[in-house]
Amino acid sequence: MKEPLVISVILNTNRREDTLACIASLEASSYGNHRVLILDNASTDGSVEAIRTAHPAVEVLALQENRGYAGNNNVGIAAALERGADWIFVLNEDTILASDCLSKLVEAGESEPELGIVGPTVYHHNEPDVIQSAGGYLDRFWVSHHLHENERDEGQLRGLPEVDWISGCALLVRREVVEQVGALDERFFYYWEETEWCLRARRHGWTIRHMPEARLWHKGVQRDYAPNPSVTYYNTRNRFLMLARHQAPPVVWLRAWADTIRTLTSWTVKPRWRMMHDHRDAMWQGAWDFLRRRWGMRTG
Repeated sequence: MKEPLVISVILNTNRREDTLACIASLEASSYGNHRVLILDNASTDGSVEAIRTAHPAVEVLALQENRGYAGNNNVGIAAALERGADWIFVLNEDTILASDCLSKLVEAGESEPELGIVGPTVYHHNEPDVIQSAGGYLDRFWVSHHLHENERDEGQLRGLPEVDWISGCALLVRREVVEQVGALDERFFYYWEETEWCLRARRHGWTIRHMPEARLWHKGVQRDYAPNPSVTYYNTRNRFLMLARHQAPPVVWLRAWADTIRTLTSWTVKPRWRMMHDHRDAMWQGAWDFLRRRWGMRTG
């Protein structure tokens, strides 16, 4: 039986060495029917030339504008569909895959027709046996959590568990999911978009699963990761946008606004949080932009 066609979609913005290493790990994959599509966001570090020289079989598309993680990936998702992909692998450029990662993911995906999105076990690149994400879940207040985050892998991950969402750094999605529910919501620009996508797929009857035996290492987030104020902005605005899109119940809205107001107050009046004033301002702006329906890239 012919293997399903998988097309990996990878964004690159001046990350030449990371992108080259990611492509090299994909080309060492045990999975045969696979192509790589690079979306380059006006890089000036010689990325395009280096990719075309080192990996001539890889297709590179130049993005015409920066539409954020969601919009830029949608360009690649649309291109992958046009090229006949059965599965689309949305992948960060700062990841390294085990040689059997893609094979394990496709095997899991093909094991049941209702499985729409599947993701690997993501490890910290600087701590190769420490889990960064094994899928995620929303708690009763719709607060998002990674499963098994920062646990050392001691064989506790088994089976093919159902999860609420998959980390956007490595997400394998079935073609029919995109055709039915659409691609990423570009209003998010960056942050929460993969969670919302998975929730949308689930609401249409698709199953989301984590494949423990598929392994991948991610450089971009470490245990001591400290997000910048822009992340605070997008996290604030897009959390509310996700609640609005999926019609969260009143108790969830109440908790979200209470958390935001409490944090803003603390960062404003308590002297020990003076260093958080940039984050405070970003949170204020994120909440205000949600209320006035200002989406996309942060301005001002």
